[in-house]
Amino acid sequence: MSVLTDLARPGESVEAGSDGTGSTTRDPAPPPRRRRLVAVALALVVVACTALLVWLTAGGRTSADGGLDHPEEREQVMSLTDQFVKRLGTYSPDLLDDSGQMPAYREQVREVITPKFAADFDKQVATAEQLVAQGRITRTADVFATAVSSVDDDSARVLVAGAFTDSYRQGEGEKEQTVDQEPLPFRFTVDLVMIEGEWLVDDFTPVSSPDEPGAAAEPGAGGGSTP
Repeated sequence: MSVLTDLARPGESVEAGSDGTGSTTRDPAPPPRRRRLVAVALALVVVACTALLVWLTAGGRTSADGGLDHPEEREQVMSLTDQFVKRLGTYSPDLLDDSGQMPAYREQVREVITPKFAADFDKQVATAEQLVAQGRITRTADVFATAVSSVDDDSARVLVAGAFTDSYRQGEGEKEQTVDQEPLPFRFTVDLVMIEGEWLVDDFTPVSSPDEPGAAAEPGAGGGSTP
């Protein structure tokens, strides 16, 4: 899992400070006029992500019937995938407690993932909490489309596309302002399993469109990532 550790945008980095807690560095804030471009960028992201799902579905990566003979399971796994991505990719400084952790965030993610996945998630979440605390970063996740790649009685794979939208607080007191970032598109394959009658997310993997770097890598070839 690495999306948690990839939270910093290009131009941002997390560096260890003298106290060992680390510090966040960031390029100068974008000019105000960029905020007006966010809505346009988000619209383009929607088109791109939807097109990718069409390509994935039509390109032979889905099963022959896409789980059409399991209509109830299809609805369940798509709904859980939507919940999972939104829970995983939505957090803010308001969730931090006095110890610098986000207990409510941890809990809401653990509710929809397997114990195996939870063990991996627990190893990475502290990095996100550090970045949220130091960078005062707020992230929200929007899901634009989901498509079932395969599903049977106890396992499923779902394709999902959307975008993360980040903002961070700059300045103090009356001079504090919120700086919005451009939407960051994502495309994942999400693997789910049935455990004791309940669907849970077991892993997920970023995927690329044919014209993007790394497009040759098949979904599932590597471990999942966490925003």
